[in-house]
Amino acid sequence: METFLIKALQLILSLSILVIIHEFGHFLFARIFKIRVEKFYLFFDPWFSLFKFKPKGSDTEYGIGWLPLGGYVKISGMIDESMDKEQMAQPPKPWEFRSKPAWQRFLVMVGGVLFNFILAIFIFAMMLFVWGDKYLPLKNVKQGMYFSEQAKTGGFQDRDIILSADGKELGIGRGVLDMNTLMTFIDAKTVTVERNGKPVDINLPEEFADEVISSKKAPYDYWLAPVIDSVAPNREADKIGLQKGDSIVALDSVPIGSFNELRKKVSDISNRLEGSETQNLAITFHRDTLIETVTARIDTSGVIGITTITIPFGKDELQTDKYNFFASFPAGIKMGVNTLKGYVAQMRFIFSKDGVKNLGGFGAIGSLFPPIWDWHSFWTMTAFLSIILAFMNILPIPALDGGHIMFLLYEVITRRKPSEKFMEHAQVVGMLFLLLLLIVANGNDLMRLIFGN
Repeated sequence: METFLIKALQLILSLSILVIIHEFGHFLFARIFKIRVEKFYLFFDPWFSLFKFKPKGSDTEYGIGWLPLGGYVKISGMIDESMDKEQMAQPPKPWEFRSKPAWQRFLVMVGGVLFNFILAIFIFAMMLFVWGDKYLPLKNVKQGMYFSEQAKTGGFQDRDIILSADGKELGIGRGVLDMNTLMTFIDAKTVTVERNGKPVDINLPEEFADEVISSKKAPYDYWLAPVIDSVAPNREADKIGLQKGDSIVALDSVPIGSFNELRKKVSDISNRLEGSETQNLAITFHRDTLIETVTARIDTSGVIGITTITIPFGKDELQTDKYNFFASFPAGIKMGVNTLKGYVAQMRFIFSKDGVKNLGGFGAIGSLFPPIWDWHSFWTMTAFLSIILAFMNILPIPALDGGHIMFLLYEVITRRKPSEKFMEHAQVVGMLFLLLLLIVANGNDLMRLIFGN
């Protein structure tokens, strides 16, 4: 329960910051162009609000709604989620959105996206200034990597040390979620690895990236030695007598060379089981001078209660780049751009054949935050979510900023405004589409919670 609350608080605080900054972008440009802003709300307030106030002499009511699905600014003379048809039926007023030239309306609509991206850059810059950029060059992982079946079809072998992709060195921990590193790897034409002490160039087939994406599995992970580091009490491994230091050599009489293979085998068995079904797995291990075999019972949990050393590198392999205050800003811009590029590139994972199943809602987002309060992780995720919010809002979908921008560009090109009736219908369609996405994404979260996948 404590873990849930910590993650929930981080999620609420992060989204609140993002929503306020996003809406402030719209608000600021509206006020610059003397457009009246009637409301500025964190969260939505259908029927009632938790808190509201209107400063003396101000046209704007500020408040906090009770429905935590975002926030909004209500701009006079604009067709938005408020669907204020009564106002739109009146003659245009000089202070209304619809009375302003297209370029001013464009800046008002792009303001939220712009401010979210600026926020991400600022957060990255301050993180680099305070903590520096700590990462692990993959060439320093001397034990090598464990590769998926799809990666092996491209020519990789377990224990290969990744040196570079198209001449560019790769690192884990640089930026957010290492997406840019991953996409650089799978999109490369040539990846250079160290194999048996010698550099080897692997020319990847053209379909390599698509095959990795369709597999929905990471192409590489750290190679982990098949040696047990800990045994959880009263778990299956403890019951059958496995001990710390045991070296696993075979599963069902098939030799293995890494702990990764054990995890994959157990996961594959678990995924095939249903309900209370179990399946036996013969585990052969080496202890001192003896080789023994025990039988583990695998169930749908996929847990037998053993771990190995999961970080196969030391502090000396890590690298930290330090930045002074002024140098942190161009580095923050670069990190923001790279994060955006990585996110856009990995959208291919989402829009794959089974893309709808990949959607996640608030539960999926909340799970990205750590179970303990860590400011570095919090600001990293906040910057990442700010970039996601900026990108998603710029998509040309009615009811999003990108939809309004699309219609503004149409007006600039054709010199004709879309009719207000058309804009009202488009707004309704866009809102229904977004509501459907919200239901599907959070429905996927619920299904994962119930069924565990």
